[in-house]
Amino acid sequence: AGATGLVRACRDASVKYATERKTFGVTIGQHQLVKEMIAQMESDYQAARLLWLRSGWLKNQGNRNTRETGLAKWFATVASERAAGDAVQIHGANGYSDEYPVGRFYRNCKGGVIYEGTREIHKLMQADYLLGNRVDKEPRCTLPAYREVLKAR
Repeated sequence: AGATGLVRACRDASVKYATERKTFGVTIGQHQLVKEMIAQMESDYQAARLLWLRSGWLKNQGNRNTRETGLAKWFATVASERAAGDAVQIHGANGYSDEYPVGRFYRNCKGGVIYEGTREIHKLMQADYLLGNRVDKEPRCTLPAYREVLKAR
């Protein structure tokens, strides 16, 4: 979920910068390639959010969500790297300065790729699920659905 927040932060910083920074008499947000990068950030953010919401929903229903969580981690970390790279590019030389947060976002996105599990591992896991090479073990204990926990209170 942290990588999804990073995509959002990159998007927000890029939108702000693109509406303020002018080149050739217009804001850089008027340029097609800047628009494309910002649109990709929005698409990635919304897709990552939906993947996490589905994973959480399954868990709250008392269902296994290992596959969906792995997919959400993989998608969100790859999206955060793309968003951070595009944000630095949108900011140009300012993307490297401490004046703007996107340089820090760019450095931080690598952490998620490492501690959430590498993209290569998540990619292989998803392929193994599809090919039938990976089947989750039965849980040692079954936790009640979240709504059942609330009812018990």
